[in-house]
Amino acid sequence: MRLVLVGPPGAGKGTQAAVLSEQLGVPHISTGDLFRANIGNATPLGQKAKSYMDAGELVPDEVTNEMVRDRLSDEDAAKGFLLDGYPRNTGQAGVLGEMLAEHGVELTAVLQFDVPEEELVKRMLARGRSDDTEDVIRRRLAVYRSETEPLLAYYQDKIIKIDAVGSIEEISARALEALGARA
Repeated sequence: MRLVLVGPPGAGKGTQAAVLSEQLGVPHISTGDLFRANIGNATPLGQKAKSYMDAGELVPDEVTNEMVRDRLSDEDAAKGFLLDGYPRNTGQAGVLGEMLAEHGVELTAVLQFDVPEEELVKRMLARGRSDDTEDVIRRRLAVYRSETEPLLAYYQDKIIKIDAVGSIEEISARALEALGARA
């Protein structure tokens, strides 16, 4: 299974990725983890990413794409993977498509974790992080809508919409059931 997880901040993608990765026997590849690993190991890509992050800028797509390309070439990702936080935009989605085509494979599905905005705000406020004020949360959701939601149209034939309200177990069961129907 080659999956991409899409959903707004607070939708539970990271939590679901960990559960689904274990259930499906494929690695959970998170861009946050890739950045931390590359920066922590002082790789050339990590040093590039760090220079942008230290300047308070977004890491450019080219750097992120190369980190993902490197990670997908690892042996454990040969039989499948679960991408969390990548692609973030249609440009990255195009590059991912090229990477997969080089190996003669394509995405199995794109899991869209669907949560009403008011529930997302409630969830993120409940985390109690000092930087999670309601204004900041709503701004992050607006950025998600403008930058990441176009992926839903890009991947329209691959989307499996998952109701992401409920317990972790309920949501995982919904996702696995939907994937079973697609497999």
